[in-house]
Amino acid sequence: MSKETEKLEAKARLEKVRELIRYHDHRYHVLDDPVISDGEYDLLFQELLALEARYPDLVSADSPSHRLGGSVAEGFTAVRHVHPMLSLDNIFSTIEFQSFQEKLQRFLRTDLPLRFMTEPKVDGLAVELVYRQGFLHTGSTRGDGLIGENITAQLKTVKAIPLRLQGDQDIPIPDELYVRGEVFLSKQGFQRLNQLRHQQGEPLFANPRNAAAGSLRQLDPRITARRPLDFFVYGVANPEVLPAEGQEALLTILSRIGFPVSPLVKGCGLPGEVEQQYQQVLALRHALDYEVDGLVVKVDTFALQRRLGFTARAPRWAVAWKFPATQATTKIEAVDFQVGRTGVVTPVALLAPVEIDGVVVQRATLHNQDEMKRKDLRLGDTVLVQRAGDVIPEVIKAVPELRNGDEQPIMFPASCPECGHPLARVQGEAAIRCVNEHCRAQQQQRLIYFAGKSGLDLDGLGKKNVEQLVRSGVVGDIADFFFLDAGQLASLEGWGEKSARNVVAAIEDRKRIPLARFLAALGIRHVGEVTAAALAEHFTSLHELMAADEEQFRRVDGIGEQVAASLSLFFQDPDVHRMIERLEKAGLVVVAADKGRSQPLAGRVFLFTGSLQTMSREEAKRSVKVRGGQVANTVSERVTDVVVGEKAGGKMKKAHELQLPLLSEREFIQLVSAVEE
Repeated sequence: MSKETEKLEAKARLEKVRELIRYHDHRYHVLDDPVISDGEYDLLFQELLALEARYPDLVSADSPSHRLGGSVAEGFTAVRHVHPMLSLDNIFSTIEFQSFQEKLQRFLRTDLPLRFMTEPKVDGLAVELVYRQGFLHTGSTRGDGLIGENITAQLKTVKAIPLRLQGDQDIPIPDELYVRGEVFLSKQGFQRLNQLRHQQGEPLFANPRNAAAGSLRQLDPRITARRPLDFFVYGVANPEVLPAEGQEALLTILSRIGFPVSPLVKGCGLPGEVEQQYQQVLALRHALDYEVDGLVVKVDTFALQRRLGFTARAPRWAVAWKFPATQATTKIEAVDFQVGRTGVVTPVALLAPVEIDGVVVQRATLHNQDEMKRKDLRLGDTVLVQRAGDVIPEVIKAVPELRNGDEQPIMFPASCPECGHPLARVQGEAAIRCVNEHCRAQQQQRLIYFAGKSGLDLDGLGKKNVEQLVRSGVVGDIADFFFLDAGQLASLEGWGEKSARNVVAAIEDRKRIPLARFLAALGIRHVGEVTAAALAEHFTSLHELMAADEEQFRRVDGIGEQVAASLSLFFQDPDVHRMIERLEKAGLVVVAADKGRSQPLAGRVFLFTGSLQTMSREEAKRSVKVRGGQVANTVSERVTDVVVGEKAGGKMKKAHELQLPLLSEREFIQLVSAVEE
């Protein structure tokens, strides 16, 4: 290919990329309704910069590389920024950060290590607050970096933003101060807002960032005031008016005069500290109660910042080290309907493979029939998919603008896809379930649950191995696990003598099991760890419990009519009685709680932060108390264990500073189960 042809192709691609970026900028900054993920947008912008760097003569005056997207929304007046609100260049790897450092050192002509200030890149809406004589005068959006929207009335409703600055003798308030920061919505606030919009029949926000932007763009400030918005300050446009020589000192001053500063900001002066902080904030990412999509790294000293200066669109002295994207767009290729251990049928989207947060995602939950209808999802749709930590990926929304007419409705089956039994829906429940207790799919899921981490945790019997045992006819019910022998297992495909012996040894190790753990492992509907513990405290043996009727179950503390009915139905089943008889014949001993023994968690103090997925906060606290432990509501040195759920907040940060032991929800469940042994 000739250079002339290559350049013509590059020019055509440049025009296409610019057009795409302008379109997505408008969706993101003006409509607050993006149709691609941040990661995909970043790739487009990186392609634009690379092409313009290779062909500088093709750079146009209206290129998105010279602008930051966004225009004044109808109904808002324009505000010209005295100091442009520039964007930040993005980096995505340790190698790119090292290159950034080396570039700074070359520019400054020094080999000495630089001191950086690191701050979490909160995913919200950047705003500028202009204070005159200490009072909030004007608040505006970033807009295109030069001109933003006047949203002063809306910003005054955000309680975290001070309307008047508090100075003292050491920090006199300047005549004029241009403060920059991020308005955001907490994850819990986002969920509450979307629940309300769902009830009112309004379209849902795709993520907290768009919810925050949509809240600030309400022409009626009273609507904004009802949204639980928050704010973190990250800098000022005119730092020379404050007695600070660098970013760290500036944030300290801003905190003293009334602005909230992220508790995760940190100065980094030693080699490797920035990389360590990146990994630490990345690890905390999903436990925080607000969205963080990267780490902002700034040269700390203002004198060096002035020497380094700016490019056309970004400061040279700062970068945003982005985290792997948690959202991406892909297509629904098919839908699989899975039957769970309690009979609930869950639709699962089979997706065109897409990488999210460093993992290739090919399946995502669609939750239930109501959710599919609400989101108007169809086969062949381009959809936005989200993944967060260990949470199952989910389809957030469809992108109807990309439909071509070939998409088809998703039909929920009328009968069980595994056993053919008619499906039923209990009034008041969203779940549609197979009510056939002998459904083979349900039985297999119960076996997987029994052998898994939430059950007896039988080493070597993970999901795939249990499925193989069921397929081969070796295991049909729970009791069959305890009759397995090493020779039988070793003869199966993929098994060796050592792995077979290890599994048999793991099963042998579980032949003496506490009653509470055994009950929880059975997978009885509505019976989890806490309810199982309550039953074990109330009844003196497994056989006394099996002989109880519904009324006796209702006498157990914390058990209502629904749970009592489920227990009664389960233990009246003749197949359950035969299974337990076989378990006892195999040598299983179910040990009831010794009412006179010392409590296993005595002397330990637990603190819970964040939302738990498998139990309520009250159930978790009760599971500690019934085992002799204590529960604290505030972080202190007397706390021995901190249980961290989803969207954990400031308590986790303080616990980390005090170096208190942190437990995930899964580790907590394993702990309260293990201490009964």
